[in-house]
Amino acid sequence: MNLHQFAETHEVTNQPPSLDGTNLYRIDLPLQEWSRRFGAGWAESRIDAYGALAGGPLMEAGFLANQNKPVFASHDRYGHRIDLVEFHPAYHELMRTAIEHGLTSLPWAHPQDGAHVARASMTYLHSQAEAGSGCPLTMTFASVPALRLQPDLAEQWLPKILATEYDPRNVGMAHKAGVTIGMAMTEKQGGTDVRANTTKAYPVGASGPGQAYELVGHKWFCSAPMCDAFLTLAQTDKGLTCFLLPRHRPDDTRNQFYIQRLKNKLGNQSNASSEVEFRGALAWMIGEEGRGVPTIIEMVAMTRFDCMVGSSSLMRQALTQASHHCAHRKVGGKLLSEQPLMQNVLADLALESEAALALSLRMGKALDHLNDRHEAQFARLVTAVGKYWICKRAPGMINEAAECMGAPGMSKTASCRACTAKRR
Repeated sequence: MNLHQFAETHEVTNQPPSLDGTNLYRIDLPLQEWSRRFGAGWAESRIDAYGALAGGPLMEAGFLANQNKPVFASHDRYGHRIDLVEFHPAYHELMRTAIEHGLTSLPWAHPQDGAHVARASMTYLHSQAEAGSGCPLTMTFASVPALRLQPDLAEQWLPKILATEYDPRNVGMAHKAGVTIGMAMTEKQGGTDVRANTTKAYPVGASGPGQAYELVGHKWFCSAPMCDAFLTLAQTDKGLTCFLLPRHRPDDTRNQFYIQRLKNKLGNQSNASSEVEFRGALAWMIGEEGRGVPTIIEMVAMTRFDCMVGSSSLMRQALTQASHHCAHRKVGGKLLSEQPLMQNVLADLALESEAALALSLRMGKALDHLNDRHEAQFARLVTAVGKYWICKRAPGMINEAAECMGAPGMSKTASCRACTAKRR
């Protein structure tokens, strides 16, 4: 008897069709509604185009980038210290696409009514495809308000921060058309209490805002160490102060910025987070000496906004997967979406997802109208409250969406939950 004929025991049925290639904007009526309502109707074709990318090539790149984690190379094959982080080409595709479409620059380079809302809408779509690349994209976007506090440095750096060109080469800023910015604040002994930081800054010559210093110390968490420069905090004689620290010195030699190791994270695998040392690293003071926290909070406020957008994005993708599954999966002879109790669960998930999105885009509207006193006060409050609430709610909501899918949902959604946790 030929037993091979029995190897395929049954045909696979009762499974939802693939969502690959779906335009994520066109299936998201809440995104369409709230982006228009809050002033980004003029950008609809632009957001729609990004929805097609996010549901197609970027979604595929996202899986590849997370399956092929970044690798730290401390030395080259000749024994020279290089401190490079090597990424899969899919990660560079994600970064390049986002930067070319203005996800790091749109509201600053082209300020107008709805610009922050439009940029947030595209970020919301991008993060559904891949959340890890959102870290350097967000920090590059968020660095602008802080750098503007130091006009001489802003004049030098902002044209390349706002450029829509991605250049991952490990060369000095002068040789690039576009740059990315990271951030390094946390230290071992202080954690979120940055006032406990011990990194010291020593003036090279004259002291004060815009002047050069050498930094000595350690950072327990440096986000995206492959960036071209970092906003960081260090102690001077007048207290904690903000600095811009580039990876290369003006003479094109590498700065004294050393990566100790990459973080081994539960989620957010595509992104490199690291521990670093400054061994006399050259940096320039930003803002008033001793006022490092108020200076860097200009950047932190924008990263909090993107935490709202990013967690809302993961909630939406969890809802999309769950509702799609339930619309095609039959249990007891009926579609899951026709079962009354499942309808209640899906309705709750949809409501929470839309609420998170609506608050996030309402925040974008406030950022577009900061010259209005009411909007400025709203933005100051919601950057903290919104970030806390949406990021707090996202893991539970995503877990509930996973349960709607049963076993098929656990592998994908568990990673989403880990990514959300990282954003908090």
